[in-house]
Amino acid sequence: MEFSQLVQNIMNGLAIGSVYAIFALGYTLVFSILGIINFAHGAVFTLGAYFTYTLVVGQFENNGLLKGINLFPDGSPLSGNPFTFALATLIGAVLAGLVAVLIERLAFRPMRSRGADPLLALVSSLGVALVIVNLIQLLVGAEIYNFPSNAYGEVRPALAFQIGDKTVVIRTVQIIIFLVSLVMLTILGYVIGRTKIGKALRAVAENPGTASLLGISVDRFILITFFLSGFLGGLAGTLVGTAFGVAGPYFGVTYGLKGLAVIVLGGLGSIPGAVLGGLVIGLAEAFVPADYSAYKDAVAFALLFVILLVRPQGLLGKPVIQKV
Repeated sequence: MEFSQLVQNIMNGLAIGSVYAIFALGYTLVFSILGIINFAHGAVFTLGAYFTYTLVVGQFENNGLLKGINLFPDGSPLSGNPFTFALATLIGAVLAGLVAVLIERLAFRPMRSRGADPLLALVSSLGVALVIVNLIQLLVGAEIYNFPSNAYGEVRPALAFQIGDKTVVIRTVQIIIFLVSLVMLTILGYVIGRTKIGKALRAVAENPGTASLLGISVDRFILITFFLSGFLGGLAGTLVGTAFGVAGPYFGVTYGLKGLAVIVLGGLGSIPGAVLGGLVIGLAEAFVPADYSAYKDAVAFALLFVILLVRPQGLLGKPVIQKV
């Protein structure tokens, strides 16, 4: 492989891998607190993309109950400018976070208050995910919707870098996705590691009973966890949507499975592991030859299988200690 192609593959891998990382962090946050996988997270990812698309475009022309409705006859005030698009993305992520809070209220808290088996909460979240996906399809259909080409403002579609006598071309949207993801990962790391909220979340994750005795409202911080999880999922959905289009109500399913592979690869409950796992899988997919690109989704799970054979707890996970 030529050096220029190597650089291009690395940039592609870092861009998509960083999105995998922030999406998988949503899984990790909930798992670290409740010890269960929230299967509705992929649906929240999808909702985040649709929320932002609605704020930016405001109409769905092809199918569904909202066909032909134009929310902004004079044009959306949140389109055509990078700052207003950033605001639309932020609002879409916040709305996705609020949906995640609602999911916690409806699907997780009733089970938790009754002391139900965690498996039942997992099945309940899967049911919520199916309801959300089918509701999206009922409202807007199953067609692909693309964000406007000027969503990030009047920027060049691609940037070219000269390396020796070779030219490396990187899509501008990939650079933006990587930078936004990097900023979000930095902010989340600061919140979890340096703030009172982060310390309280870590205390609840470590031992909810002891945290409650210390005056920490466990239920309130579980809600905060779900909001952060939904916010990250919705943001990831928008970032992917701007790069590849909003590919129908089920496009979060593939990323949901990829997110599961990421957190298992990195180590269940490990925030640094989720980041590392996302980057590893993103880079692995980027190096799949173009002739075999149709099979790159299998790379994540093949890589997961190989690594778990060697290290069952994941890359940064801790071995489970059985107390007898």
